[in-house]
Amino acid sequence: MDPIINFLNEIFWGYVLIYGLLAVGLFFTIRLGFVQLVHFPEMFRAVMGSNRNDRSGITPFQALCTSLASRVGTGNLAGVAVALYLGGPGALFWMWVVAFLGMATAYAESTLAQLYKIRNEAGDYRGGPAFYIARGLGAPWAGGIFSVCLILAFGLVFNAVQANSIADAFQGAFGFDKLWGGVGLAALTAAVIFGGIRQIARVAEWIVPFMAVIYLAVALYVVITNFAEVPGMLGMIVQNAFGFGAATGGIAGALLNGVKRGLFSNEAGMGSAPNIAAVATPDPHHPSAQGFVQSLGVFIDTILICTATGLMILLSGVMVPGSELTGTPLTQAAMSVHIGGAGHPFIAIAILFFAFTSIIGNYSYAENALTFLRLGNRPGLIALRLGVIAMVIWGAYESVATVFNAADASMGLMATVNLIAIVLLSGTVVKLTKDYAAQRKAGRDPVFHAADYPELNGRIDKTIWTRDN
Repeated sequence: MDPIINFLNEIFWGYVLIYGLLAVGLFFTIRLGFVQLVHFPEMFRAVMGSNRNDRSGITPFQALCTSLASRVGTGNLAGVAVALYLGGPGALFWMWVVAFLGMATAYAESTLAQLYKIRNEAGDYRGGPAFYIARGLGAPWAGGIFSVCLILAFGLVFNAVQANSIADAFQGAFGFDKLWGGVGLAALTAAVIFGGIRQIARVAEWIVPFMAVIYLAVALYVVITNFAEVPGMLGMIVQNAFGFGAATGGIAGALLNGVKRGLFSNEAGMGSAPNIAAVATPDPHHPSAQGFVQSLGVFIDTILICTATGLMILLSGVMVPGSELTGTPLTQAAMSVHIGGAGHPFIAIAILFFAFTSIIGNYSYAENALTFLRLGNRPGLIALRLGVIAMVIWGAYESVATVFNAADASMGLMATVNLIAIVLLSGTVVKLTKDYAAQRKAGRDPVFHAADYPELNGRIDKTIWTRDN
């Protein structure tokens, strides 16, 4: 299987997705009139809403935190270090570009997820790309392919990757045995995911802001203490991004590695975050509101957290020509320069928080996919949860490249299907965005009126979009 899997990954990640994700981001940025700039303040208004009297969904803030739980993972620590090692400081600039374009893509896919969401048997909201592919495009078979790929990649294998990162970090920093670390992590995971998506949202609501604030506070301390070097560092990042100066890999290396790492980190266009976006009750009660919330998630993940890691590494001076330090060790070495002996354990603990929240966030996406496949009953959920726990234990002490590569191929197929779908449904996104903006301009809280969208008859659940919700 190795040659087939490697061939698929070369096609998906070497050609289709690298250019496809950028092209779709540029497409939505232009077609939506630079929505990520024009409506940036709206992102903060939308995230502070409540779910009022509608208990079928979680709050916008909980949806943001749960999506950030998945987005913010080891890629924000080790991944940024790899991008800088291979592409030089200029890679950080291209990560910013990817995030800017990705904010428009994230807005589009999460707006669609909100629009086409349903209620499950328990009366709770569920939705995501599989639902808008099936209901919006009339292609349930494609939604099925998407769901299976999502469960394999995000629900199972990527959780093993996150567990492996935690086990490695804790063994290096504290000498913990990997197997017992995996068992402890599995127990912690079980305590959260067996409570379902609502429990995950409640946990994420507390852990994600805490971990983000602490990490950004340390980064701010580093920037302040090295403030005199910051302007020159920013100038060097921009120069190296365009091939000027002594950049590792030149402009091609900076662009390729910055783009790849940015796409992996913020997940915009992958079709992952829309699964939790659909679970939220938007406030204002309009699909675009949750689109703005998830667009903000991309900003926080890359522009804030990835930049924090990048600046701490670059300002430490540990990334020198000839050094073989990369990944987590490079980030730990940089942190040790800034905060002394506490650097290694601090990064290990940061990885614990970042990777653990990714595990529970990824599970929430898989549960949505299970609902689409009509396997979201109690036996199906228990089987998925036990599978996640098993993968966490296995991943903590084992590393099988073939399985991880297969997950990359699954994610590549999943993202390709999603990108095609959101482009085909882009007319609806444009209409929703104009509708939202017009109501806000008129001084009203935007409200979605299904009667204004006759083309959606029979495709959306109109009972969800009533003023009572």
